[in-house]
Amino acid sequence: MATVSTARQIKDPKTRFNWRVSDFLRQTLVHFYQTRAKITGRGYYCGALVGDSEYGITVNSDLTVSCSCQDYDGSGHLGDLKKNSFEEVFHGPVAKKFQADLIRGKIPIPTCTRCGDLRRLTKENPAPMPTRLPHKGMLLENTVVCNVDCIGCARDSAANIRSMKTMPLAELSKMADLAASLGMEQIFYLNLGEPFLSPRVTEELPLLRQKNPKARIVISSNAVLLNTDAKREAALNVSQILFSVHGISDEMCEKYMRKSSFEKAHAAMRDMVKYRDAKGAKQPILEWKYLLFNWNDHPKHLTRAIEMAKEIGVDIISFWPTNNPYYGMSWRDKLGLLNNFGEKCWKGREVILRPENVPAGERH
Repeated sequence: MATVSTARQIKDPKTRFNWRVSDFLRQTLVHFYQTRAKITGRGYYCGALVGDSEYGITVNSDLTVSCSCQDYDGSGHLGDLKKNSFEEVFHGPVAKKFQADLIRGKIPIPTCTRCGDLRRLTKENPAPMPTRLPHKGMLLENTVVCNVDCIGCARDSAANIRSMKTMPLAELSKMADLAASLGMEQIFYLNLGEPFLSPRVTEELPLLRQKNPKARIVISSNAVLLNTDAKREAALNVSQILFSVHGISDEMCEKYMRKSSFEKAHAAMRDMVKYRDAKGAKQPILEWKYLLFNWNDHPKHLTRAIEMAKEIGVDIISFWPTNNPYYGMSWRDKLGLLNNFGEKCWKGREVILRPENVPAGERH
């Protein structure tokens, strides 16, 4: 499938250069994985395409379906739910081709090389095929529009190929029905946009919960637009909110999240805690997600972030290492100099501040 380099579609020079590096690294990894498969005789398979992923299959705002959450250029499009059923898309020709390529040791799209669902074949499992439709989890993108511009996100590239930037409520209702019919255990109400930027989010979240009463529903937000009681009331329908706020000041946050505001995000987190607690509720679990960069990872910054998290009453603060942008990598984390902050987990490290609100099963 021919695609246009993600970097070429980005206007900002700094972001474009970062994605040129990223594109180069992906292509290098493609050659590495394909060479390894040729030498060892062991190909690959995709966990998302065999129905065994919690976080792979994504329904985009225009009802196209992608095989991953990083499908900025459309190369991972499996099909379109406006034209075919989900089952037809999931078992369709594109998905079959991707799996056939992987089994032969060929990487079908560069995105595979940075995806947690890329898995190696074994003698016991030489050619896995879907045993059932996905049920562990899916991403549902209500909008691809965002109020901030993160250096590590090529959202504009994705927005340029969406036929609908925000999913209409009627279509969202159908997707909620789809999740219910699949028996989805988890619905990640997020992808490349800001969920609370949708003008109908106060209707969307109660609808999603009504149709999926037992599902774990998770939202990721930059927090700034969770700024009214109507939105806070709607947010009570979700299981967990990850607030992406990467620093402890406007200056620190804006190095990565341009057009953001730490002060507004901090106030929104505080007000959501107050609103939830006033209702006597323990959900949603409220987590401050703090990406680690070399400009915000000094121990004094993390210590202050933990203090501020305690002051506003969030349940968890977590510190996530990242390699994007490549020049922002936290060398302190790489050297193990932050190991005294919280507990090690799949995210990186986390500090549980209000264990009474975080069931054991939700601790990572």
